[in-house]
Amino acid sequence: MAITAAAVKELRERTGAGMMDCKKALGETNGDVEAAVDLLRTKGLAAAQKKSSRTAAEGLVGVAVSGTKGVAVEVNSETDFVAKNEQFQSFVSNVAEVALGLESDDVEALNAANYPGGDTVQDALTNNIATIGENQTIRRMKTIGVSSGAVVPYVHNAVTPSMGKIGVLVALESSASADVLEPLGKQIAMHIAAAFPLALNADGLDQDMLERERSIAKEKAAESGKPENIVEKMVDGAMAKFAKENALLSQIFVMDNKTPIAQVVEQAGKEAGAEIKLTEYVRYQLGEGIEKKEEDFAAEVAATLGS
Repeated sequence: MAITAAAVKELRERTGAGMMDCKKALGETNGDVEAAVDLLRTKGLAAAQKKSSRTAAEGLVGVAVSGTKGVAVEVNSETDFVAKNEQFQSFVSNVAEVALGLESDDVEALNAANYPGGDTVQDALTNNIATIGENQTIRRMKTIGVSSGAVVPYVHNAVTPSMGKIGVLVALESSASADVLEPLGKQIAMHIAAAFPLALNADGLDQDMLERERSIAKEKAAESGKPENIVEKMVDGAMAKFAKENALLSQIFVMDNKTPIAQVVEQAGKEAGAEIKLTEYVRYQLGEGIEKKEEDFAAEVAATLGS
């Protein structure tokens, strides 16, 4: 099959591999980009998929916190222009506050909830679409909380203090005072925004993802030509490294580039004279996991004209 320039471009952006290597990998995988990523990694021609890979959907992530409870909500729009619209920003802010009062993370329940002014959230969204003239959707929400302590918010690339491109919440269970927990939580949230952990600890990592990583590691190790028992040890070592680098508590703190997050939290607790536990977090990046269709304007015009 023909390999498109768009597929080569996407594969290069995701792996950092050379153009010819990308074209060859796509040829060997019949144009399957995901399979090509794995193939390049197996051959040692690509790093792990970039965590901050391009996100295409527009809109805003909003966060809201009240006491020991916090929520993050993603509201998508078609263009970044709408994300700069005050009406849309007000809607995202209000939706986050409404979500904070719910008992579940069900978007359907959020849509049916009362919106300030008397409408439901869905009614307000429909009105937004009609008046702004662009489709918008509430994509997801996540609530976290602690029995005592603090939930600390952080927004990266913020358009206002409560919304932007990346929203993070950090739950710290502790009897320590807010003047200890707030700055600690913010530093950890900034780390999360930058380091993109996949789970709180190794036990929380997705099993399907781990199997995929193990398969890649096994193929790479097998190419070394070493005995099977050595290959297994190489695979186990690669998986341990993967877990350490992708579980939040074992990640190295970006602020000092040497201390695991678990130790950062433990040390803060010792200095405060009260145990601090990092129990949960949320990291929402706008458009994460959404592939947006890239329009070919020339082709669209040609099609319209019947060419």
